[in-house]
Amino acid sequence: MSAPVPGLEPPAPARPGGASGPRSVAAGVNGGVISTGDGASIDARTQILPREAFSSPAEVAASAGLNNLPLPASALFFGRDDEMRRLWAAMRGAAAVVTQAVHGLGGVGKSTLALHYAHTHRDQYTLVWWLTASSPDTIETGLGELALRLHPARRSLPDTTTEDHAQWATGWLQAHPGWLLIVDNAEHPDHIAPLIGQLAGGHHLITTRRALGWHHLTTHPIALDVLAPDAAVELLINITGQTGERDRQDAAHLAAELGFLPLALEQAGAYIQHNQTTHARYLAQLASRPARMFATPAGGGAHARTIARIWRITLDTIALTNPHAVDLLSVLAFLAPDNVPRDLLESSAEEDSTTVDEALGLLYSHSMITLGPETVATHRLVQAVARTPDPQTGPGADPHRTPEATATARGRATALLLRALPEAPTTNVGGWSRWQTLIPHVDALMAVTTPDQDEESSAVLLYESSCFLNGQGQLNRAAVYAKRALADRERLLGRDHPDTLATRNHLAYVHRSAGELERAVELFEQTLADRGAVLGEDHPDTLTTRHYLAYTHQLAGDLDRAVELFEQTLADRETVLGDDHPDTLRSLNHLGYALQTAGDYTRAIPLHERALADRERVLGGDHPDTLATRNDLAYAYRSTGDLDRVIELFERALADRERVLGGDHPDTLATRNDLAHAYESAGDLDRAVPLYEQTLADRVRVLSGDHPDIIASRNNLAGAYQMAGDLDRAVPLYEETLASALRCLGGGSPTTRTVRGNLDDARLARATGSSAAHRYRHLA
Repeated sequence: MSAPVPGLEPPAPARPGGASGPRSVAAGVNGGVISTGDGASIDARTQILPREAFSSPAEVAASAGLNNLPLPASALFFGRDDEMRRLWAAMRGAAAVVTQAVHGLGGVGKSTLALHYAHTHRDQYTLVWWLTASSPDTIETGLGELALRLHPARRSLPDTTTEDHAQWATGWLQAHPGWLLIVDNAEHPDHIAPLIGQLAGGHHLITTRRALGWHHLTTHPIALDVLAPDAAVELLINITGQTGERDRQDAAHLAAELGFLPLALEQAGAYIQHNQTTHARYLAQLASRPARMFATPAGGGAHARTIARIWRITLDTIALTNPHAVDLLSVLAFLAPDNVPRDLLESSAEEDSTTVDEALGLLYSHSMITLGPETVATHRLVQAVARTPDPQTGPGADPHRTPEATATARGRATALLLRALPEAPTTNVGGWSRWQTLIPHVDALMAVTTPDQDEESSAVLLYESSCFLNGQGQLNRAAVYAKRALADRERLLGRDHPDTLATRNHLAYVHRSAGELERAVELFEQTLADRGAVLGEDHPDTLTTRHYLAYTHQLAGDLDRAVELFEQTLADRETVLGDDHPDTLRSLNHLGYALQTAGDYTRAIPLHERALADRERVLGGDHPDTLATRNDLAYAYRSTGDLDRVIELFERALADRERVLGGDHPDTLATRNDLAHAYESAGDLDRAVPLYEQTLADRVRVLSGDHPDIIASRNNLAGAYQMAGDLDRAVPLYEETLASALRCLGGGSPTTRTVRGNLDDARLARATGSSAAHRYRHLA
């Protein structure tokens, strides 16, 4: 038999004149003199208590099935079979004491999992007791309640505190084996370590939002993630009772929007059921009034658990340790939920990697983020709540979600992205991998902000991103960003500001890239007029717009107008900038290209040769512009019919571009495409087809899926197959190319029309059984 807990031993036997009887103990209270009935008397201020009230913990046995578990919500338990198996495997260890922690984001279902485990296995334990462990005080209160349930007679003990009862309960747990103690919502390992350190004969199941700090209590904590999509839908429709096919589809959309988080699903389901609304209507309300929906329980119960409420409690705790961590979470709320580079979050010397690491570590330790060595991820619903201002004002409002705080976080997210962008988004190939990492976060920021919230920094971010997306062939997205940047700058700077005019010029360029030539001409002409009026007819920016307008006319087939504008721009640039200025040399080269397109090779070839000589002299033989002119000269020589000379020039141009720009540069890939065409024109399909195949593979790897250059490569490879008589490979590839062109450029684009014509010819050839080679329309 264990010794009683120190300080709570039963008193010594009563002295003569005190309380009498073998099962009674006297305790002092206020009162007079009373008779005991056996001739003795005691002071009425002495209370007579049963001796059982002073039983030691070891003397008290738990009644069968004793527990204080809430009722199980079995109907709401979905998709946790694997976690239950893992938990059972962890808890059935052979050791006398087993401690297991389950950690995860608030609302992910840790307590539900623990409760389901406890109800499932409670018959295997002598006692199951649930402790709320949000603070040392709540732990003590829960242990005191355990003492009174085990030994109700202790209620009669005078001057006994909750601490006294808690110590007795701890003694009981020390003296008896075979129990399960669930320590729910433990805020910190230090709060429960003093208790668990004293216990060596039962099982402890801890639920916590903290991911770290449990290594000295348990070796393998279980991380609980959100539900699988199917389980999330089942949970939602089980609550709402709406099981029709359309209901299930709407429930799937809502579950995805809620990030498959169990508490959010239960909150939404209860709201839908209580208000007799629908999944689709709740989703619409969530989009239009997110703050209200995040904070509104079913029936309007003020104290019900909601995601906004439980996460505020966590953030309050984090803010006491490191307020910067809360600010950082607010910034993460405006980025994509996954793959945020950790170095993106370092905004200044004051916020170096150590400062950011400490803040991220604290957020991770409270399960508010997922943290990897290089990246950060945040649950999308945590983001939604964090970036949505609390609609409540005054006392009780969430201090982390004021309108001012969310606006600051939005601006900081914009600034961080701007700071991280590589220079020269269209030509700096080395920076493209970084761009690919950052562009999803630009997309996320723009998706959760409205144009009226944009500042000039937003317009710069949109403009730079549009330039990158245009260069990658993502023309629809590039146009969306360019239009928003233009609207921002017109609102913030005015229609005539140079930056506004530059943005309109870029939007015209995007329309041209997309084959929307009429719209591009319209915008270039408008920008040309405005730049002429604001900056002057001879301003370099004005001349640049005229140059772009000339090339757009060339693409549209209006070669007379194109040549006229190129000649005018060349003359003006020679006057304003000088004969050797790079822009002047660019005009010289493009005039030659326009003449070449018009079939005027007599004038085109000398202009290319002059441009090449001037660029070699002014810029050097390895300058990208010099290499471009060398490539254009090779293309012009095709008109002479001297294919050996053409192949020689393209081979040299390819070697130079591979050496200077690298094998993956778009200009290098363009020259490889041109060289393959030269081989094909010379009838050397054995060299043309492999080179086309290599170029296509490299463009697919380097560029985005529907990039115009990829469309060109597919078209040309299909054409080479067609020329080789392999129509079974040519037709499917043309079909794939046409689908890509329709997605990227639309049905009216000249490129799309070319591909469709090639496909029609190839289908006809296959249908008629023609084995003869058929010429196709090549795309440069």
